[in-house]
Amino acid sequence: MFKNQYVRTIILSSMLLQLGIWVRNFAILLYVTELTNNDPFYVSLISVVEFAPIFLFAIIGGTMADRWRPKRTMILSDFLSAISMFAVLVAVMQGSWHSLLAATFISAVLSQFSQPSAMKLFKQHVLEEQLQGVMAVFQSLSAFFMVIGPIAGAYVYGQFGIEISLAVMGVMFIASGLVLTRLPADAQENKEQLQGSIGAEMKAGLNYVKSNAVLRNLGATFAFAGMAAGLIQPLAVFVIIENLGREKEFLQWMLMANGGAMLLGGAVIMGVARKLQPQLLLAAGLLVSAVCTVLVGWSHSTPLTLALQIVSGFIYPCIHVGINTLILRNTQAAYMGRVGGIMGPLFMGMMVVGMTVTGYLKGAFSLFAVYAASGCFFLIGMLLLVPLLKKAPAAQEASRA
Repeated sequence: MFKNQYVRTIILSSMLLQLGIWVRNFAILLYVTELTNNDPFYVSLISVVEFAPIFLFAIIGGTMADRWRPKRTMILSDFLSAISMFAVLVAVMQGSWHSLLAATFISAVLSQFSQPSAMKLFKQHVLEEQLQGVMAVFQSLSAFFMVIGPIAGAYVYGQFGIEISLAVMGVMFIASGLVLTRLPADAQENKEQLQGSIGAEMKAGLNYVKSNAVLRNLGATFAFAGMAAGLIQPLAVFVIIENLGREKEFLQWMLMANGGAMLLGGAVIMGVARKLQPQLLLAAGLLVSAVCTVLVGWSHSTPLTLALQIVSGFIYPCIHVGINTLILRNTQAAYMGRVGGIMGPLFMGMMVVGMTVTGYLKGAFSLFAVYAASGCFFLIGMLLLVPLLKKAPAAQEASRA
């Protein structure tokens, strides 16, 4: 797998991007909280400008990724992000801190074009039996930076301030773009594929997902998993305070345990990726997540809750790797961008809905009731995979024929 130049190059690029993004995000968070005296409006606005582009530009970015050459798209996105970051750095040095929000928004928009392009390259240049291992590597990278990223971001900001933090991100994006220049030149696209209007191609992408039974099931699973995640994401601190009777600062230890287990789980999946079907990985991940979520809401024992966080973190890569592998295996290269642009907002949209109503539900019922509801949504998502589990043997036979 690592002998593949596309895998090596895109992984190195991803490492540089994630380091830069974590430093930027944490520095902006700390800077804005200090400047606004913990104003919840501006703190929440940071998340809004980071996630809003997923709704506004995911399908557009995916469509354009299908039309454009992937290598060139990724390099231009990185360089444009770097240019915007340095422009914002100049504005911040002149006292305009609100431009920080614009920097986050622009970078998030450009990522909606570059991420589908990377998936398209994997679809075109990575052997199908290696796709699951590649997805496991990326999941491990995400877990690694979930643990290391906040530490790196807090250190750079604490030692050097917001200006250097922004400069670090700009340099990381430039370095990522330079790394991507090592990729072989993009293949010439079929001109006939580029003649339709953007609106027509977006509609074709929607019709493609509707006509593909596997993608329909995955879309529904995405939606229920997003709702499940959204319901519990804002409530972790209440588990610490109400159920365990500890100070809110204890949450960081829970998150570190979860992130460390996630990193280990991704490493294990890398070792067994070829032996397991992605639909089995996804179903197992959702089922264990359902059980762990309900038990976390019920538990008043610190050791038990900590153990459940470790188990759920360890199994989470099964969800990420399974669903991304299924998308890659069951999507034609010409539709990779649009399929990703449809699936992403399904998950994020339902997660936002869950985050919106969870405060009301906790007040109306209880913390355990919300966690139990989240577990049920994870379970429903798993049950929606039953048709795919039944098709697994047939698909294996077909692939051998």
